[in-house]
Amino acid sequence: MPNPELIQVTLPDGTARAVPSSSKAGQALREAAGSLSSDVLAVKVNGVLRDLDSTLTEDASLEPVTFDSPEGKEVYRHSSTHIMAQAVKEVFPSAQLAIGPAIRDGFYYDFAFERPFTPEDLEQIEARAHEIIKADHAFKRMEMPQQEAVEFFKARGEKLKEEILRNLEDATVSLYHQGDFVDLCRGPHVPSTGRVKTLKLLSSAGAYWRGDERNPMLQRIYGTSFPSQDQLDAHLANLEEIKRRDHRKLGKELDLFTIQDEIGPGLVLWHPKGALIRLLIENFWRAQHLQQGYELVYSPHIARLDLWKTSGHVDYYRENMFAPMKVEASEYQLKPMNCPFHIMIYKSHLRSYRDLPIRYAELGTVYRYERTGVMHGLFRLRGFTQDDAHLFCRPDQIEAETTRVLDFTFSVLRTFGFSEFEVYLSTRPENATGSPESWTQATGALEAALKGRGVLYQIDPGEGIFYGPKIDIKIKDALGRAWQCSTIQVDFNNPERFGMAYTGEDGKAHRPIMIHRALLGSIERFFGILIEHYAGAFPTWLAPVQAKVLCITDRQRDYAEAVVAQLKAAGLRAEADLRNEKVGFKIREAEKAKVPFMLVVGDREVEAGTLSVRGRSGANLGSMPAQKVVDLIQADMASTVSAQ
Repeated sequence: MPNPELIQVTLPDGTARAVPSSSKAGQALREAAGSLSSDVLAVKVNGVLRDLDSTLTEDASLEPVTFDSPEGKEVYRHSSTHIMAQAVKEVFPSAQLAIGPAIRDGFYYDFAFERPFTPEDLEQIEARAHEIIKADHAFKRMEMPQQEAVEFFKARGEKLKEEILRNLEDATVSLYHQGDFVDLCRGPHVPSTGRVKTLKLLSSAGAYWRGDERNPMLQRIYGTSFPSQDQLDAHLANLEEIKRRDHRKLGKELDLFTIQDEIGPGLVLWHPKGALIRLLIENFWRAQHLQQGYELVYSPHIARLDLWKTSGHVDYYRENMFAPMKVEASEYQLKPMNCPFHIMIYKSHLRSYRDLPIRYAELGTVYRYERTGVMHGLFRLRGFTQDDAHLFCRPDQIEAETTRVLDFTFSVLRTFGFSEFEVYLSTRPENATGSPESWTQATGALEAALKGRGVLYQIDPGEGIFYGPKIDIKIKDALGRAWQCSTIQVDFNNPERFGMAYTGEDGKAHRPIMIHRALLGSIERFFGILIEHYAGAFPTWLAPVQAKVLCITDRQRDYAEAVVAQLKAAGLRAEADLRNEKVGFKIREAEKAKVPFMLVVGDREVEAGTLSVRGRSGANLGSMPAQKVVDLIQADMASTVSAQ
């Protein structure tokens, strides 16, 4: 007969042990495993993240959580933000608490304070945070009725916490305290403040309460924390490298693009060199699409508002659209998407099952209303060009088309220098349209395509778009950062809304499936990612200037110009630096401009009919005639992709 005073806990390796009922989860882990590493920060109890100090009342599977896991990092950083908040309250008692989540690689906390925090303030706060860590206060959870919690924070003068609580529907809420500091929080947390080994405050900024510009401006402090100083040092070095690679900084230094107030925020001016790189990207994109059986289309920048009512954008996307404009008796809308135009091209003819699949592709510029505070260089804009395509197919063609798109996507991304990917399959959300059977068929087709190509992927449950399941592909850049670029989205909704049809083999009308597909995302955002990935040193096939001829004196001027003409005749992008400057200065200028090849000419080179070749990394590649230089550059281009 089971002993009601004992419960059984089971570890991930299958080890099981009976422990007293009401044991703490951490103690149960220790007893079952024989020991408990100090690396364990929290525990999953039957798959639910809990404090080590939480009480077990029934049989449970236990999984220790360390910093190496995503959940462990979140627990560690969220505990760190509580430590920082306590430090702020102790250094600046008049500051009011808002919210403080863990984020990727760190955390932040928002405060209502009468002025922005200064770098000197952050130094004070960080010093106090280190004292709190050294004090090793236990994180203790307590629960109380929601109304009681309202009164608790009201008595402490925490108006924002009071507002948060009044908007909660939970009958009971949880609070955590360490020392004299108390905060509203769901948890879990590390056992004590001393478990956070390193903590660094990075910056401060303004942030609107609840992200709404109609609300008061709060003061946000960003920070990060790691279990060791070495990890923190490596992260800080990485942050410095990110600053060095910032596409906004390099875009200005390399004279690629600008975003000017006189034009308007979120609108890009492409300078000649940036425009040339963009042209190379777009020419490659178009050529690849034509080879892959796509048909290129163009669509206008505006359309009647009624089109966006039919598509559902007016109902579901209005806050991201610019205000309509009146043209004669009709309202027109700047397009936020290209999809409806491609649908209308499809509908311009009767379609047969034999015509499918139809693949339309467009580099279509769209316009979306973004608030000033969220725009960020090329990564978040009001006007940008989508790498867009829409495939119209029969339900039985979804898997084959998805397989083609996967192959195409990975081929294109690898050409641009990306070789590491994270792939997610997003399934039916709660607000889905379309029948469960359609969702099952489409999701199964996407999954079969992934498995058929041996692609490792994760299921992202319930994160599909309301109109269908999707595959998202993230690329890893040179710094290991993941960027969402490529997507494959099955759409049941728009074909229904627009009354799309094709004549089936049975002679009856059938509804096609629409697949939304992007390889690069937006051209502007992808361009920004490329700048940071390569730190501005584009591969030779994308470099705006592939070779620069540098003459030592005016005596080599004619020879330098002749070499440039020969390189250009071979289809290369070359320039001559004929300025009356020292050659060392010219070399440094060419290196700063990230030119792949520098060709130095002096009297000796003119006499021998050669060029002294340097790579942008400083490597001396020796002397060779101009034709050998052409061969060298073309071979370097061919090692990635032809620029034709």
